[in-house]
Amino acid sequence: MLSKVFWLFPALLLLMAVARPAAAESGMAIDPATCLGCHSNKISATAFAASVHGKNACTSCHVEITDLAKHMKGETKVHKVQCERCHKKENSEHYASVHAQKDVKCADCHTDIHSHTYWNKDKRKVVAKCIQCHDKEAGYRNSVHGKAVAGGNMDSAACNDCHNLHAIKPLGDPKSKENREFHTKVCMTCHADEKMMARNNVFPVAVKTYMESYHGKNYRLGFPEKVAGCADCHTAHGVLPAKDPNSSVNPQNLVATCAKCHPKATPLFTKFYSHGSHDREKYPILFYTFVAMTGLLVCTFAVFWIHTLFWMFRGFVENREKQQALIQGHEEHHIPDGHKVYRRFKKRHIFLHLLVIISFLLLSLSGLPLKFSDQQWAKFMMDHIFGHSANAALVHRIGAGITFVYFVGALLLSFHFLFVRKDLPGGWLQRMFGPDSLMPNFRDIKDVAGMVRWFLFRGPKPTFERWTYWEKFDFIAVFWGMFAIGGSGLMLWFPEFFGSFLPGWMFNVATIVHSDEALLATGFIFTVHFFNTHGRPEKFPMDFVIFNGQMPKHEFLEERGDQWKRYEELGITEQFAAKKTSGVAYDFIVKTFGFFAVIVGLSLVVLMLFAFLSGGSH
Repeated sequence: MLSKVFWLFPALLLLMAVARPAAAESGMAIDPATCLGCHSNKISATAFAASVHGKNACTSCHVEITDLAKHMKGETKVHKVQCERCHKKENSEHYASVHAQKDVKCADCHTDIHSHTYWNKDKRKVVAKCIQCHDKEAGYRNSVHGKAVAGGNMDSAACNDCHNLHAIKPLGDPKSKENREFHTKVCMTCHADEKMMARNNVFPVAVKTYMESYHGKNYRLGFPEKVAGCADCHTAHGVLPAKDPNSSVNPQNLVATCAKCHPKATPLFTKFYSHGSHDREKYPILFYTFVAMTGLLVCTFAVFWIHTLFWMFRGFVENREKQQALIQGHEEHHIPDGHKVYRRFKKRHIFLHLLVIISFLLLSLSGLPLKFSDQQWAKFMMDHIFGHSANAALVHRIGAGITFVYFVGALLLSFHFLFVRKDLPGGWLQRMFGPDSLMPNFRDIKDVAGMVRWFLFRGPKPTFERWTYWEKFDFIAVFWGMFAIGGSGLMLWFPEFFGSFLPGWMFNVATIVHSDEALLATGFIFTVHFFNTHGRPEKFPMDFVIFNGQMPKHEFLEERGDQWKRYEELGITEQFAAKKTSGVAYDFIVKTFGFFAVIVGLSLVVLMLFAFLSGGSH
C-alpha cells in the first residue's frame, strides 16, 4: 500500500504543475506556493509567511505576471515592484524627501522585502538600517541617545524621531532659518515632555528655561537663525553628558563651544547658566535676585497705584465741586492777570524731555515683544512693525543710545545747577537740598502727608514748591534706572567684553534685572506718570507745560503757590514772564506727538495686562 502512495506522489506533482497554469489562464490568482516551487532557493516560505507581506500573493506586487506559462518561458518582462500601489502615505512622504532626490528607492532600505516584519516601534531596527549608509554619523551610537536605544529604552531619540521615517527633508543651507529651526525644534519634541524626562532622570525643564532665555525668545518669535539652538551647544548626534570629557558641554570644552557664536569667549564667560532657573537650591543667586526685583515691582506699583486711585477719586469730587460753584454763581476769587503766561521750563529742559519720550517709546516698542515672546501680539509686532528681531534689536540700541545722551545731559544740568549757576544762593550742599532742587528733602514728607489728608477729605489740597514729591521720584528713578536698566543692558549688549572679567552667571542676573526693571519702568511711566501729568482730573487730557515750558499765572498759583510766593518775596516773578507764547504750528505738531505717545503707552499697558491675565510667560 505504501509503495503505491510513493508511486502516486510524482504523478500528483506533475498534475499540479499542469493544472495551475490552466487555472491562471482561467483568471484565478497564482498560488504563492507555485512561485516558491522555483524561487525557494532565494525566498524562504516560512520567513515570507511570517512577514508583513505574508498574507499577500506574489502577484500582488509582481502584477505583470498574469500568465504563469509565459512567465516560466521568460516571455513576461518583470518590472521593479511599485510599492506606492499599496503604501500611498509612505510614498507621498518619500516622494518629497531627500532620499527621493538622491534616487534612494524603497528597496534600498527595505532590502529584506520578502522577510520584512513589522518593527513594533523598536528603534534599534531603525538605527541599524540608517547607519548602513550614514556611517559618518555612527558616533550617535556612543551618545546618550544611542546607548539608551541600544539598551532598549524606546523613550530615547533615534534617527526617525528627528528625521522621520519617510518624510526626510534635506537640511539645506546650514545657516538658513529652516535648518536652524530644525536643530532646536526636533529636540523639543521629547524634552518638552516633562513626564518623559522625569521618568528617564533627565533635566525636566530644559525647554522651559531655554524659552525664557534671550536665545529661546528669539526662536519663539520666529528668528532661530539669529540665536543658538540646542544642537549648537549639545551637537546633533554626539550628545554626551556634561561629565564626559568628550562632551561639547564639558567644562573643559565650553570655551570652544561658546566660541562658535562668541569668538572672544573666556573661561569666565562660560560660567553662564544656560538653563538657569529660579530654583533656590540650584541657583540661589538667581532666586534672590528674582525675589528682590519682584518685591520692588509689587511694592512700587502697590504704593503708587493706590496713590493714583485716591487722587483720581478726590480730583473727580473736586471738579464736581468747582462745577457746582460755577452753576450757583460762586466764581472763584479773581486773580489779577490770571491768564498771563509764565515760563516754567527752558528749551533745554523741553529738548531733554522729548529725548526721554522718543527713547522710551523706542525701547518699550522693541523690548516688550521680546519679553512677552509667547504672545501673538508680540509675534505680530515683531513681524509687521520691525520685520525681524535684528531690526528690533537695532531700534532698541538706538533707543539706548538716546537714553545715554539725555542721561549725560541730566548730569551736566545737575552739575551746572550745583556748581555753576550764579543766581542761586549758598553752596552746593545747600543748593542740593534747597527749594529749587530735585533732591528729596524733609518738606516732601509734609507734602505727602498733606496730599493724604486731602485724599481723605481731612484737609485742603496742598500747594507745592518748584518740584513735587512725585516729580522728584521720577527724576531719582532716572538715576536708579540708568544703574539697573542701563548697566544690565550694556552687559547684555557687549557680553564678550564683560565676560572677560565678570563670571557668566552675571548675565543671568543682568537678564532678570533688565527685564523686570524694564517692566517696572514701562508700567510706571504708562500708568502712574501718565496719570500724574496728564490723566489727573484737573489736567486731563494733557498737561502741555512740558512741551512749551509755559503755564498761566492762575495755574501757577493753584499748583505751586509756595514757589510763586517765594519768587514774590525775592521780587523775581517777572523774570519768568514769557515774552511770547508758543506758535500754533508748534503747538499742533507737538501736541499731536504727545497724544501719540500717550496712546502708544496706554496700548502697551493693555497688551501687558492681557499677557499677564492670559497666563503668558515673561
